[in-house]
Order: sequence, then C-alpha cells, then structure tokens
Amino acid sequence: MKHRQGRGTTIDTGFTSSRKGGSGALSPDMFANRRGLELLCGMLRGELPHPPMAETLDFVLEEVEEGRVVFLGSPRPSFYNSFGSVHGGWQAALLDTCMACAVWTVLPAGTIHSTVEIKVNYLRPVFEATGVVRAEGRIIQKGQRIVTAEGRLVDGSGKIYAHGSSTFLLSSSESMSNNGKQD
Repeated sequence: MKHRQGRGTTIDTGFTSSRKGGSGALSPDMFANRRGLELLCGMLRGELPHPPMAETLDFVLEEVEEGRVVFLGSPRPSFYNSFGSVHGGWQAALLDTCMACAVWTVLPAGTIHSTVEIKVNYLRPVFEATGVVRAEGRIIQKGQRIVTAEGRLVDGSGKIYAHGSSTFLLSSSESMSNNGKQD
C-alpha cells in the first residue's frame, strides 16, 4: 500500500512551515514496538515527529510504501559551496535519508539499521533555480544482517542530478537503550 503526503501545501518557500507533528527524536520504545513502515507512515500523516535534521536541510517525506520512499528537498543558497552551487553533502544527506528510510520500511519491530557504506555519483550541480528535487530510495536486497539500497535525485522534469547506493547493518533496537554507547 502506498502512502502519500497531502499536496495542499506550497513548497516554494521551503518545507519547514508546512510540517505537522513537529520535530524530534522517536523514543526507543517506539522502535521496539512498531514496524519501520508504521513509524514512517505516522510521520507522513503528521502523527509522529519528523527528525530535526529534515528541518535544517529543508526536506520532507512525500511517499512511503514497503521497500520504497520519496523525499522532496528544497535547495537554497544557504546550502551553497564556494563555487555557488549546492554542496554535495546536502545531496548525499538526502540520498542517505531516502535509502535508509526505504530500508526502514521492511524492518520488523525491534530492529534498527545503521549506514555502513554510501556511494554517491554526482552528475550535475544543483542550484536554487533547479527547484524542488525528488529523492527516491528503493531496496535492492535484504538479508538477515545486511540490506542494500539505491537512490536517485531528480528534478521536476525527471533530469537526474545524483544517484547512489548504500549498505546497512541491522541490529536490535535494544542497543538504543545504552544512550548511544557502543557495545
């Protein structure tokens, strides 16, 4: 089943003012008791908070289904590098997010994931004038402990700006109860 964000908000001025649910981290109990797909659908509907990073980098969850997610990102001059284009780190963060969330959609309650490798290919520069870009992440392969995913960053006409692939390590959400300390 595909879930979509309502299109009633404008995104010309960015996404931060149009979000419902506020921002903040989810509690470890939520990861322990709910599937990833359920949590992402809750964020999409505005019932759960979105990550604060999404406000900082001006992107929003747009679509969610098992094995696939779409985010929309709004490039702006505050993301520019010294050359006058959007820094590649913004594109990489958007791709990492869409790929990681695609993985999250197939995880059972009590399972979390960590990015262990990401590869990004930059094909052309992004500018504010590029307009809203779409980052689509999809699962390539899911194993017992490792999941791979791919992502694409495209503009409104379908022109591709970057693509990437990533590897994720699965673990128990119980590891979150250590307040970030590694085992």
